[in-house]
Amino acid sequence: MVPLSALWLPIVLSAVIVFVASSIMHMVLPYHRSDYQKLPDEDKVLAAVRAAGVKRGLYVFPFCTHKEMKSPALVEKYNQGPVGMMTVFPNGPPVMPKFLGLWFAYCLIIGFFVAYLTAHTVAPGAYYLAVFRVVGTAAFLAYGLGNMSNSIWKGQTWSMTVKEVIDGLVYALLTAGTFGWLWPR
Repeated sequence: MVPLSALWLPIVLSAVIVFVASSIMHMVLPYHRSDYQKLPDEDKVLAAVRAAGVKRGLYVFPFCTHKEMKSPALVEKYNQGPVGMMTVFPNGPPVMPKFLGLWFAYCLIIGFFVAYLTAHTVAPGAYYLAVFRVVGTAAFLAYGLGNMSNSIWKGQTWSMTVKEVIDGLVYALLTAGTFGWLWPR
């Protein structure tokens, strides 16, 4: 078994590499630019949401309890539409340093748990490919496949989810390469 203390460098370095790669993928490469759309008549919609007093939170519409699901009035609301989910953030400009800091912390957490799993399944001095397989699989589960539930439950388009899964695969491969390279000999 490899002690976790011997894996601090691949944990931190893989988080840094994934952070940089994700920045490039989202800010430089063009394939994420179509992920979000502008609301039609945005000013009018925002005024209506503001007038309704909507605060930070996750909303579903039309809202119902389990008992109301089959009521004719609610079925009519669903048929008329729109049907959706809406996330409302606190007022003010996006706080990018906070989001980026949380993303980096998330990358560190994934690196830690990938290291924990790999330390218990791969021996010290193992070949690069043996480390790469275990780390890559675990990292892909965390970075890539977890996003699929957004299309299943939250209405996110499958095209956006496929892009997120591809991003997760890239992050997993980078993480696996880092751990394989720095695995204790």
